[in-house]
Amino acid sequence: MESIDPKSLQEAVVVFSNPANCLAYLVPRRWPNGVVICPTCGSNRVAFQEHRLRWQCATHHPKRQFSIKVGTIFEDSPLGLDKWLPAVWLLTNCKNGVSSWELHRAIDVTQKTAWFMLHRIRLAHQGKDGGKMGGPGSEIEADETFIGGEARNMHKSVRARKITGTGGKDKTIVMGILERGGKVRAKVVTNRRKRQLQAEIRNNVEAGSEVFTDALKSYAGLSEFQHQVIDHAEKYVDGKVHTNGLENFWSLLKRGLGGTYVSVEPFHLFRYLDEQMFRYNNRKDETGEPVNDAARFDLAIRQIVGKRLTYAELTGKLEETAATAF
Repeated sequence: MESIDPKSLQEAVVVFSNPANCLAYLVPRRWPNGVVICPTCGSNRVAFQEHRLRWQCATHHPKRQFSIKVGTIFEDSPLGLDKWLPAVWLLTNCKNGVSSWELHRAIDVTQKTAWFMLHRIRLAHQGKDGGKMGGPGSEIEADETFIGGEARNMHKSVRARKITGTGGKDKTIVMGILERGGKVRAKVVTNRRKRQLQAEIRNNVEAGSEVFTDALKSYAGLSEFQHQVIDHAEKYVDGKVHTNGLENFWSLLKRGLGGTYVSVEPFHLFRYLDEQMFRYNNRKDETGEPVNDAARFDLAIRQIVGKRLTYAELTGKLEETAATAF
């Protein structure tokens, strides 16, 4: 199949309106070696049925016939790729994200469907942490932030229900670790105690790295690192000692959560972190040059395989069913 490479959202909408073009784009990215593999048995003895735009495995077994969607985030979706691929483009490249209401209007699906689609695309954005970051000579920033509504922006009745203490008591804590000139990792954590935060640093950062944090006492005792502290009560930058890289990431994250998504449940927050990390980590290539929208979209599409998210799993109904079975 001839390769199709749209360079903009407008081109993507036009190109992917043709099902044959969708296959021409997806096939070489799903099977980079050019050999189509049956997702059920792993055989390469498959024949393409052009009139149905699917393949049939020569081995006799259930589900011999399969489409490009099988084994990807698109599996079992009744929507065509002409809606899925522009949706992936939008979420992958819009700096502040795309709300389900905006997507529902843009591609003419219900808001509930758009919400489910966006969470499946966020699953594709989810990367694999490839070992530890840094090493001797590397500069690492570590910081944490609170995610939750501003009390001053809440109605009195809502504030009384949601704000039950001071500080971050009723907010979700997210910890981030950033390698300067590299990538960021962010994770929802249960507390800001020393055991929790230092375990995350030791699990993700090579010993001997330079680690920069604020003056939170939980970071005291990182003896295996070249640990330097910036006290924000005095200043925010002292030469190279600062956490401004992570502050930038927190700003981007909160701009999307507060401005685009408005209300995010804590149990879904990790998915929004995956989305923001994907865009942030793929904003530049290895040479430091900006990554264009087409290249970022290509990276996202290569991560759709082997990932599945059902509506029951997303809404917690799967766990409820399992609990009532006993």
